[in-house]
Amino acid sequence: MSVSENLGIHRVNHEIKRRRLDVLRVVELTPRMRRITLGGPELAGFVSVGTDDHVKLMFACTPEEQAALDDPLANEGVRPTMREYTPRRIDLAAGELDLDFVLHGDGPASTWAAQAAPGQTLVVAGPRASMVVPDIFDSYLLVGDETAIPAIARRLEELPAGRHVLVVVQIEDAAEQQPLPSQAEVEVIWVQRRQQDLLAVLKGLTLPAGSLYGWVALERSLTRQAKALLLEEKGLKDDALKAAAYWRLDSSDDD
Repeated sequence: MSVSENLGIHRVNHEIKRRRLDVLRVVELTPRMRRITLGGPELAGFVSVGTDDHVKLMFACTPEEQAALDDPLANEGVRPTMREYTPRRIDLAAGELDLDFVLHGDGPASTWAAQAAPGQTLVVAGPRASMVVPDIFDSYLLVGDETAIPAIARRLEELPAGRHVLVVVQIEDAAEQQPLPSQAEVEVIWVQRRQQDLLAVLKGLTLPAGSLYGWVALERSLTRQAKALLLEEKGLKDDALKAAAYWRLDSSDDD
């Protein structure tokens, strides 16, 4: 049994189901982030128990992909273009699912989100699984960029009073800051990418005391560097640190 299993960190698998959902609302959170609320009868039974879960969003970039999106069984070997996003809020009683999109002008997801309006539909699949991190730590270090804000916000909303959280978020500029409510004691450091070096900020951190869980989600190469810094220089334990590459600088993917 690994250290993470001893800590109670565990994976929960889910039945994968494809859902065609309706766009209910569109809200501008910041100049570069848009929240799209989805709903409809097919949302029933949706499960997301991990704060950094991912669903696959499906888009048609060619006529063949559109045919596969309309009828998966009719076009074997052809798959829609897919991108992964974190469910920001799930309210099955209200029949609503919130997804937050960074509008950067590239890629099928960002392009779709920029023009999305009530009455349109979006096909969503998953989550395939959830990584559940029980609230057994004294403190948390959450590091990410704009793409990680939904997962960070979900984690903060679930933490109780008495926990200490240090959050470091890399953003384009000050206009991209947004509220991150929590019952926990939270310090948020907003790092503007054109003015500050994120790794330098991490190097200068004083980490919260007590047992610490670390979570990092950035561009792929930056995630690797941040993970190495936290393990080698800051002394975080590998089994209490999750580091994920949310996107790649050398790709059009906008996960």
